[in-house]
Amino acid sequence: MAKPKLALYWAASCGGCEIAVLDLHEKILDVANAFDIVFWPVAMDFKYADVRAMEDKSIDICLFNGAIRNSENEELAHLMRAKSKVLVAFGSCAYEGGIPGLANLTTKEEIFKWVYRDSPSTIVTNGGVYPQTHTKMPEGEIEIPEMYEVVKSLDQVVAVEYYIPGCPPQPKQIWSVIEYILSGQPLPPAGSILGAGDKTCCDECPLEKKEKKLKNFYRPYEIIPDPNLCLLDQGIVCMGPATRSGCEALCPKANMACRGCYGPPPNCLDQGAKMVSALGSVIDAHEPEELDKIFDQIVDPIGTFYTFSLPHSILRRKQQ
Repeated sequence: MAKPKLALYWAASCGGCEIAVLDLHEKILDVANAFDIVFWPVAMDFKYADVRAMEDKSIDICLFNGAIRNSENEELAHLMRAKSKVLVAFGSCAYEGGIPGLANLTTKEEIFKWVYRDSPSTIVTNGGVYPQTHTKMPEGEIEIPEMYEVVKSLDQVVAVEYYIPGCPPQPKQIWSVIEYILSGQPLPPAGSILGAGDKTCCDECPLEKKEKKLKNFYRPYEIIPDPNLCLLDQGIVCMGPATRSGCEALCPKANMACRGCYGPPPNCLDQGAKMVSALGSVIDAHEPEELDKIFDQIVDPIGTFYTFSLPHSILRRKQQ
């Protein structure tokens, strides 16, 4: 029998999801043996034309990582959707917009102004020239993708069957998903989140929780936390109460607060709102003014509560 066909693509992201696949180590050989890899431009010499020439739905599964930041990302999202039977939003950026999605706190114009006109690193060398989608040169016309005003998650552009969260997804979880697919068992219902748990990060965190009432919050460099106690109990904003389980609480185990990369837990509409609710239950304040004073100690609350999920949240972007 012919092997099932596998494709992997990298849109607007850092590339960590691609490295996570390689972090399967020797099991990557099992993947290569089990699948016919028909598209993986970061690792093998494939061209977009190769994919366009394929029959629709000829790819059995596509792991698509990265948010939709520009016209090239969107073009490939539609292309991989057309050619794939199963399209998976692979990693935080494809699932929820991820770190690139924090650009939704500003505008395209403001980003270009800073990067190409006001930034100390480019103000002298670049002279304030903004990138153009088409530029005529002696050798011919150069075309580059158009940067969009808003960063979107993959499912805000095309239909997606499954989601594998994480920044990046843990290799152990990636392998468990691959093993499940290879087992021949019926696939879960469309829309399912794979490679993750059904509880919160706090449920798999080994740190002792005393549920202290808080009057102060600290940034990580301002305090040396007790390695055995819950970080939130010590005044460090840890997204564990508002984050799905599945990573085995790797960050808190290393004395670093959870940043929320596995997305909201089940039945949660908005990750940031859930975190605000969790903080509201532990803050020691009796008057609105006192509450505001304590909350003001959290620097950049939107960037903290929506580090990975802003495009997928109720807020989605800065309102004009």
